[in-house]
Amino acid sequence: MAAILPPAMLGILGGGQLGRMFTVAAKTMGYRVTVLDPDPIAPAAEFADVHLCQAYDDAEALNTLANTCAAITTEFENVNADSMRWLSQFVPVSPSGDCVAIAQNRISEKTWINKAGLATAPYLAITSEADLATDLTPYLPGILKTARLGYDGKGQIRVQTAAEVAAAYQQLGANDCVLEKMLDLKSEVSAIVTRVSDAQISCFPVAENHHANGILDVSIVPARVSAELAEQAQTMAKQLASALNYVGVLAVEFFVLADDRLVINEIAPRPHNSGHYTLDACACDQFQQQVRAMCGLLPGDSRLLSPVVMVNLLGDSWGEDQSEPNWAVLMEAPNVHLHLYGKKSARPGRKMGHFTVLSATADEALEQARAIQETL
Repeated sequence: MAAILPPAMLGILGGGQLGRMFTVAAKTMGYRVTVLDPDPIAPAAEFADVHLCQAYDDAEALNTLANTCAAITTEFENVNADSMRWLSQFVPVSPSGDCVAIAQNRISEKTWINKAGLATAPYLAITSEADLATDLTPYLPGILKTARLGYDGKGQIRVQTAAEVAAAYQQLGANDCVLEKMLDLKSEVSAIVTRVSDAQISCFPVAENHHANGILDVSIVPARVSAELAEQAQTMAKQLASALNYVGVLAVEFFVLADDRLVINEIAPRPHNSGHYTLDACACDQFQQQVRAMCGLLPGDSRLLSPVVMVNLLGDSWGEDQSEPNWAVLMEAPNVHLHLYGKKSARPGRKMGHFTVLSATADEALEQARAIQETL
């Protein structure tokens, strides 16, 4: 397609923090932005030119997007994939509704990963009680995960025995699930790839990720793995994006096994929490890449300019009285960057913002980041 240039109107389904950062990037680059989000105080609406405060399948809102936008994207995978398919009849939509639908379901996601010739943890799809009669031994001990709508550790139960699997299946509402074998992990990493075509594809430096209570806590870049393993993760991410004929920004999360083998854990068809470090530490950030990909432009320069650590700020830091944390410890450090998402209320586990620490080495950045975490 012909490149879409400013001041064209770009549309995004979803107005949370990822939509907010996309909107800032697009506006900075000279584009206008329409956000579709049913939340009247959606964080992205603060910066958007137009906020369509309607459901993601609202016919009138979708018609408005189709008639006013030059290209459309999404900020999260649980948007209505059929809405994206419908919009694609009239305007370029990236990623495609089909790719989003694959990422919405762990069964189809793992099927596609394997189809691309890439490894996942051993798993079994469980779509009925009859599947529980299968020999589950190869997948135990394991984690039973809902096929849909599980994120940040939600919809997941650790299981040791077949009886525990059956009980967990009922606890998760007897909905479609995957039983995934727990593996001996050394670490977790992610690679974020931007693809317009096989000839126009780029990958950010690999991040090393640490979680707390199922939610990403810290990302360390460059990841403290061998150069060969980091390159392999980037190659695998590109291979999967090509297999999906994916257009846009795709995050691929990996398990690093004890023997240094890589297996893919899951994907996200959008910019990713573990890629927020790119806002301060890369020549082009992941949200600029999202804009460039949807507009048919070459991916920007994804070089790392400085070692960096990104730390999530959760609502727990605000306390029950919703009092603002003391940001002085962040603001007084010249190598620390604070990003708040404009959410009106804090609650435990809710992502309210993040900060990055840039330093001469990743280890120095991590030490400073941990000290700031403790102070907050």
